Amino acid sequence: MNFKKILIAVDNSICSEKAARIGYEMANKFGAEVALLNIIEPIPQTVNPDFALAPIFMEIYDQSEENSNVLLKEIERKYAAGISTTYLTMLDTATHGILNQAEQWGAELIVIGTHGRAGLFHFLTGSVAENVANKAVCPVLVVPNKGE
Repeated sequence: MNFKKILIAVDNSICSEKAARIGYEMANKFGAEVALLNIIEPIPQTVNPDFALAPIFMEIYDQSEENSNVLLKEIERKYAAGISTTYLTMLDTATHGILNQAEQWGAELIVIGTHGRAGLFHFLTGSVAENVANKAVCPVLVVPNKGE
């Protein structure tokens, strides 16, 4: 396989850092370009249906988008080593956002970290990495959060 477009899904976590490092190492080996993706999860629905339009929501989103850009720049600074990088930030649920952006950008490989949660928490919430791997139309590399 020869991947030319690698999407790396990141958040502000240790497992995400590992995924970014490995994703950029693969991009270097394949001569691929990278898209760094950070999903901003929507605020849960409230009793007031107009809340989504409230100025406070827009302020929270603007701050999240600004934080997302800072995160993506920091990851690129640490790992890119000159590799062409596109920043993608969107408001969506994690699984849907990753799958949607991978398709729109034309990713040939998705790299994602996993928190390695198990038990009841995993049963109730599922795993974003697992859901992406099951539904993606391209290969998915899941980077575990285990020792170096």
